[in-house]
Amino acid sequence: MSRILIIVGLVIVAVGILWPWLTRIGLGRLPGDILIQRENFTIYVPITTGLLFGIVLSAILWFLNR
Repeated sequence: MSRILIIVGLVIVAVGILWPWLTRIGLGRLPGDILIQRENFTIYVPITTGLLFGIVLSAILWFLNR
């Protein structure tokens, strides 16, 4: 269990570090991500991006457990 938590933490750190480059290729602005901008606030709900990250992370963890 501790190995999985360490790997998940490292993946989150890597995504955080690589985020400026990932947004340049369009990740984070996929169709299905909701962006509402008004005068006083902005709401961003990355539904498709979250699903994509979830699928990729699940595949990585599945391969590591085999």
